This record gives sequence, C-alpha cells and structure tokens, in this order.
Amino acid sequence: MCTTCSAPVWYERRGAPAMNTRAAQVRVLVLDVDGVLTDGRLYYGARGEALKVFHVRDGAGLKQLAKAGITVAVISGRRSNMTRLRCRELGIRHLMQGIDDKAAALKRLCARLGVTPAECACVGDDTPDIALMRLAGLAFAVADAHPEARQAAHLITTRPGGQGAVREVCDHLLAARCGAESA
Repeated sequence: MCTTCSAPVWYERRGAPAMNTRAAQVRVLVLDVDGVLTDGRLYYGARGEALKVFHVRDGAGLKQLAKAGITVAVISGRRSNMTRLRCRELGIRHLMQGIDDKAAALKRLCARLGVTPAECACVGDDTPDIALMRLAGLAFAVADAHPEARQAAHLITTRPGGQGAVREVCDHLLAARCGAESA
C-alpha cells in the first residue's frame, strides 16, 4: 500500500520501475468500453436495446482520478446510450463513440487538451485498441484481453474487464503520482 494514498502497489511486483515513472507523468486516462469498463458481453432487451453492466469500483476509481487532476476520456468503437449515461454519471466529459481509428481520435483529444500522447495512459482489450495502445505513453491491457492486445500493453491488470480492472489502473496511477510527489 502507498503510505500516502493507501492505493495498492501491485505494479511493483511486476518489476517495472520505468512504468512507475511513466504512470506518474500521466495527465489523461483513455478507456475503451466493451471489454474494459464492461465484461464485453452485450445484453439485448425485447425492444432491441443493448444493456451493459458497469462495475461500481471502476467508477469510484475514476472519480478519484478526476479529483487528483487526471482527465478521463472514453474512446469506443460502438455507440451506446448506456455508455453516454454512465460517462455523464461519472463526470467524464470527453466521450467519443463510433470511432474506427482510435489513434487518430487520441491525437485529436491531445490537441484539444494541450497534452502529448506520451502524457496519456490507455486501457484496451482487443485488436481495435492496439494502435491506441502503441501511441499512448502507458498502455494497459485487462487480464482477459486478446493475446495481441496483451502483447501491445506495458502492463496487464490482474482483474478482467468489467470486474475491477479499471480500478486497478486508477490505483496504479494514483500510487505512482503519490510516490512521485513524496520523492
């Protein structure tokens, strides 16, 4: 546990001190939705509406990041009213849906926010996320990610998508930032 913020330091067990330095420099966290914020399954109601399940601890972690001054953004290949509602509930103002080229979307977001891709972390789970993961300064894959997405990641969470993986990433970023401030 970080002695200042009480975040777990699971990433230290991975022997990645350079990743801790990168994590401390993150100003923007970019998330995929299906397979990252959700478990990747889509539920369809009788009227054809897609339902998604989000993990409450992921939301709590994202709110802590926002309080710490880290901007959270969502770049998703699918359009979903459920995603829009969840982002609104969490105060995520940067939501891009229906995106085929996630790397180009990250470049546009960086220009809008006045940051570089090196100051961004991202979380992905499948091959459409790989270009984004390669562009970001720090890339995470969820534990149950596609093997190619895992290969593109700097770090892999211990939790699967939709089951607290995003909270792990949030804790990692907060602990790294906390460690950098106390150093």
